[in-house]
Amino acid sequence: MTAKTIAFQGMPGAYSDLACRAAYPGWTTLPCASFEAAMVALRDGRCELAMLPCENSLAGRVPDIHRLLPESGLYVIGEHFQRVEHCLLAPKGASLATIKRAHSHPVALGQILRLLKERDLVPVIEADTAGAAQIIAERGNIEDAAVASELAAEIYGLDILLRNVEDEAHNTTRFYVMSRSLHYPPVDAPDTVTTFVFRVRSVPAALYKALGGFATNGVNMTKLESYMVGGRFAATQFLCDVDGHPDSPALRRAFEELEFFTKEFRILGAYPAHAYRLEQAAAGD
Repeated sequence: MTAKTIAFQGMPGAYSDLACRAAYPGWTTLPCASFEAAMVALRDGRCELAMLPCENSLAGRVPDIHRLLPESGLYVIGEHFQRVEHCLLAPKGASLATIKRAHSHPVALGQILRLLKERDLVPVIEADTAGAAQIIAERGNIEDAAVASELAAEIYGLDILLRNVEDEAHNTTRFYVMSRSLHYPPVDAPDTVTTFVFRVRSVPAALYKALGGFATNGVNMTKLESYMVGGRFAATQFLCDVDGHPDSPALRRAFEELEFFTKEFRILGAYPAHAYRLEQAAAGD
């Protein structure tokens, strides 16, 4: 195993790369071409952990992660919330007056509509944000800019013409930190989050009955996502996050009731809640 190495999907300078460096300072980051490749790198021992995005406050859930995660053989041992701060990057000699086109991932372009309108910039779709930065650096055209992270500017030697060009200040991505081994915090540790998947039996009100145990046992469910399994409209799997430790009495009782109404049930991990989650919860009270 490569100690203190963490894999991510994307090129150097991607927001996932930034998240790895923020959560694990001093670690080596390992860029991978896809989510599957990052998972394979972890399973093969080429890294100690993997950082995989699961949802964004603006774009919603990240495609493929929900499908890949349950069958990956990996476990969630942590979470990280990364603020997405888009920067307008350009090669040396460029200025706001010379820029005519903005290159980036389509999701990022959709998050800077105000900038595109105000500066009359033509959006150009690229495979990812860091890749856009690399393309702009290689071309050196003062009419082209990239929308990417400050880290990408540093890596590819680009100037930052504008910072925080995103339309919404709360643009934040949540990541799962993955490991080959399942590690639970102590059962009495405060602010534990548990992630699990399940499929309900094909009986009337199965989902209602399956989730009833969380209400009766006072367990707070913070995430419930459904998605098809195997391309079948009748086969729906659910990915959930709840507050609490799997071995706590309340959550254990809720899981017992859940299993009675499910065909499949699997805990993917239990981990300490990130500080951002706690701040958001406190602000909402």
